[in-house]
Amino acid sequence: MKFGITQSFSCSYLPDEEERLLVYAEEDPFLSSRYSQLIQAGFRRSGEQIYRPHCVNCSKCQSVRIPVDVFVPSRSQKRVLKQNSSLSVRFTNTISAEYYPLYERYITERHSDGSMYPPSQVQFDNFIKCTWMSPFYLEAYDGDKLVAVAVTDVLEDNTSPDTLGTVRHSALSALYTFFDPDYSASSLGTWMILMQIEQAKLAEHQYVYLGYYVEGCQKMSYKHKFYPFEQFIDNQWCLFTKKPA
Repeated sequence: MKFGITQSFSCSYLPDEEERLLVYAEEDPFLSSRYSQLIQAGFRRSGEQIYRPHCVNCSKCQSVRIPVDVFVPSRSQKRVLKQNSSLSVRFTNTISAEYYPLYERYITERHSDGSMYPPSQVQFDNFIKCTWMSPFYLEAYDGDKLVAVAVTDVLEDNTSPDTLGTVRHSALSALYTFFDPDYSASSLGTWMILMQIEQAKLAEHQYVYLGYYVEGCQKMSYKHKFYPFEQFIDNQWCLFTKKPA
């Protein structure tokens, strides 16, 4: 496999750190299958790019995934499920013209201090769309009103390279969720992850990948609230079954 390393730049999550990425650079006709392998080694997709943090003095970004067959919602998550029981979901691979206005409002009202502000249609397309993998979209509706979208990759790999194990890998990868800010009190971010876990169970997938937990970044702390979870530490997946004492 061929990889490249980016130059260092200011970290998006930890203000006092520098970030550097290891980027998959192979021209690969089976890139979607290759990505299913690479995500098992801590990689992630953003648009067309497959990458993994490769920082000189920091290793605080670590991939997190949920083994769906053994996941049990916490009491607070059960309350979120009950609170949003009137909402309905639909899983589709067709992008809607309603998505960008919802995304634009979400970024503008909730993340105006982040790297994705100000939003634009070009930025949205470059972040979400991909020529070698067609993402799916988990839509949430309040009646006929679209209130949330979770952009989700469906990963299937039937090959078994020795370096990545010998079993078939099947998973969902939660790329990004955005929702109507008027529903902020409904914990839709948490609820959409719970819905992705439910969708994964229905489709008999093994995992839901949540991207990177970043130690010291409050915005990423929610990824440690779904038990049990696995975290990619020192090139191996470590299982966490309960909160530390």
